[in-house]
Amino acid sequence: MASSDDEITEKKPDEVPVETDAAVPQQPKVRFNTAELKSSYCNVCNATSTREEVVLNFGLNETWDQGAANVDVKLLHRIILSPHAAERLHDLLSKLMAEHKTRYGRMN
Repeated sequence: MASSDDEITEKKPDEVPVETDAAVPQQPKVRFNTAELKSSYCNVCNATSTREEVVLNFGLNETWDQGAANVDVKLLHRIILSPHAAERLHDLLSKLMAEHKTRYGRMN
């Protein structure tokens, strides 16, 4: 019989080592600088893409006559994203719109 100093402790196969907080990297705190932030209303959005980028154009349709032969849209902003950033935006907007529908109901 082995003494307590000679005992071998066996690790059970289903045990997983627990990482302490010191081993888990902390996420950096993001601070948004709004000193130069500008807001504008847009009611038109158009998008195109290439292999390297996704381009979003935002503008304003001020044509209120629905019977007009031409609709003039004043483009105000062009946002160019990497496909990776565009995918994050897609996920963000999907979640946001799901919350909106839950809160306010489906849009017509």
